[in-house]
This record gives sequence, structure tokens and C-alpha cells, in this order.
Amino acid sequence: MEGLGGTMTEQPPDETATDASARSEGSARPESFARRPLVERLGMAAVALVLAIMFGGMAVASWIGGEGFLAIMAGIGALMTAWAGVRTVLRG
Repeated sequence: MEGLGGTMTEQPPDETATDASARSEGSARPESFARRPLVERLGMAAVALVLAIMFGGMAVASWIGGEGFLAIMAGIGALMTAWAGVRTVLRG
């Protein structure tokens, strides 16, 4: 395989990535993390609500039209979009 490409060099080890204790003790959010304003979170949740309603309408129309698989997939999309909207408001 040596003749297939250029030479490969080893990357120098990253000192911050090798310290397992620093990675495990670190917080999930960086120090400079700031919550989004409530208005922004509500706006994104409103967009998610509109999309969830559209997915729900597609699910109902597909079910009535006899397309079971499409109805199930659209229903799952509606639930996932609604869940993301709720998590956006609660998480910040």
C-alpha cells in the first residue's frame, strides 16, 4: 500500500486530549455558555410547532389515502419536531 499514495506522518499527540482526568471532570457546558433569550426560544418553538402541525396533517392525509408507511413516518416526524420544540424552550 505504500505505492498508492503519499507518505503518512504521525500526528503529534494533543496534550489536552490525553489527560483523561480533565476530560472526565469537565462540565458539559463551557464556561462562556449563555442561555438564549426567552423570546428566541419561544420563536424557535413556534417554528417547530408549525412544522409539527404540517407533519401531523401529512400523517392524517396519508392515513386516509391508504399510505400507512408514509403516515407512520410523518407521525414520527411530527412527534420528533414537537419534542425538539419543547426541549428548545426548556433547555435554553
